[in-house]
Amino acid sequence: MNFHDKTVSSTANGTQQAQDMHTIDQQKQRNHMIAKISIMSAIAFILMYLEFPVPLMPAFLKFDFSEIPALLAAFSMGPLAGVIVELVKNLLHLPFSQTMMVGELANFLIGASFVAAAGLVYQHHKSKQNAIKGMVLGTLTMTLVGALFNYFINIPFYINVMGFNLEAIVAMTNQAGNRLVTDLPSLILWVFVPFNIVKGALVSLLVSLLYKPLSPLLHR
Repeated sequence: MNFHDKTVSSTANGTQQAQDMHTIDQQKQRNHMIAKISIMSAIAFILMYLEFPVPLMPAFLKFDFSEIPALLAAFSMGPLAGVIVELVKNLLHLPFSQTMMVGELANFLIGASFVAAAGLVYQHHKSKQNAIKGMVLGTLTMTLVGALFNYFINIPFYINVMGFNLEAIVAMTNQAGNRLVTDLPSLILWVFVPFNIVKGALVSLLVSLLYKPLSPLLHR
């Protein structure tokens, strides 16, 4: 083997080693991201059980903070990570479902629309201003998706399959102090729309306060 052959062989070996190291680094990053998404999903699942009633809302509508880990994941790892957290937390909740999985589907679609919209805006240009814009857009998107899903799927499912009747839901809402609800459209307008706006606003506020202190951990 002459000098030229040795040089070519050495260059080829160096290139292969660099490719191997790059592959190993990619695998480490992938495993690290999977671990962080798993932790966020577990926290979100636990937070689903820390729920409480909301004034002027029917008793079956409860508030929880399980969107916080999903939104943190969307901001720190991208919108897809936030959507995966939403998916996993609801998959974990399926064995305990009391709504034949429709409640979990609603929670996933509404929550995923929130974190995906917010995460996409923030990913475009990572700044405080874009984070705020993203959370505002996410809240509006969640509100729209929630209104459509509840109008066309969720409430009809409760009425036609679960045995609820609309009059009982209206009466329950009136008893909570919300006299604006008289039928399905007003139920959507005066219950689900304000509920999701308030939820999006509160989650956004808490994430705004938590993101910077937690940033070293989220980006480790």
